[in-house]
Amino acid sequence: MSGGWEAAEFVREYTCICCPLGCSVQVRLAPAKGPGQEGCLEALSATGATCKRGVDYAMAEAVSPVRMVTAAVPVEGRLEPLSVKTSQPVPKDLIRPVLEDIAALRLRPPVIEGAVVLRDVRSTGADVVATKSVV
Repeated sequence: MSGGWEAAEFVREYTCICCPLGCSVQVRLAPAKGPGQEGCLEALSATGATCKRGVDYAMAEAVSPVRMVTAAVPVEGRLEPLSVKTSQPVPKDLIRPVLEDIAALRLRPPVIEGAVVLRDVRSTGADVVATKSVV
């Protein structure tokens, strides 16, 4: 790397969402080193959290943010849509494609709460599951 901003360490601030305290956590970041990691960041340390969960959250959020996805899907013969969610957080940059896949779903009753309505959405390892039953 050249001597420009790419080589410099810097700090970003995150607000922890793991509990109601909302700690302000400062994460020290640097460009990742190694083949195939151009443009990637590496979290070096975090300060300001009152617990380990806050440190872990902020360091992960800095380099690879993920989110749970929730949506509503039409059910044949019903006026009320069925709420669904991912079984685990998915990468933030895949939220729109995941929502597009969910929007393409057309379900038929019965659907039981917890049923997988879409497996391994966008190869994330996350399933889309029903959050309630429709009979």
